[in-house]
Amino acid sequence: MIKEKQLELLSFNIGNILKTKKKTITIAESCTGGWITKCLTSIDGSSNYFKYGFITYSNEAKYKMINVNKIILKYFGAVNKKVVYEMVKGAIKKSSADYGISVSGIAGPNGGTLKKPIGTVWFAFAEKKINNKIYISTKYKIFHGNRKIIRLKSTNYALQTFLQKIKDKK
Repeated sequence: MIKEKQLELLSFNIGNILKTKKKTITIAESCTGGWITKCLTSIDGSSNYFKYGFITYSNEAKYKMINVNKIILKYFGAVNKKVVYEMVKGAIKKSSADYGISVSGIAGPNGGTLKKPIGTVWFAFAEKKINNKIYISTKYKIFHGNRKIIRLKSTNYALQTFLQKIKDKK
């Protein structure tokens, strides 16, 4: 089971790397409801690197706050590669951050389908380069457990994956 201390350590390590590199981050969250933002901002000095936290739980919030295309939301739903791609891209554009993470999923206990079972979570990770071009990668996972566990695993996965990405860039 993931412990609060593990999330704190991940957030602390991310913060140290971002401070050292003088880089910033923005987060666009749906199913995690602000948990990633909470973790990153619980670290002393996070105001040096944390730009914005967008909690875009509803489709309306996704298109109003970070410009996710309404047509994509309508035809594909909120939990897919295209949506998290647009979420992180919109968050970086709105915040001017150097890095971004977005997450959208089905935490349950309702909402799952055969094609998108409960526990399906999509992630996007973005980096803005010197030329202002935004490079984005996406991944999805299927987590098992109750709503709280799925949200906790999603938060942990997002932080772990992002930490690995910025560590690899040293």
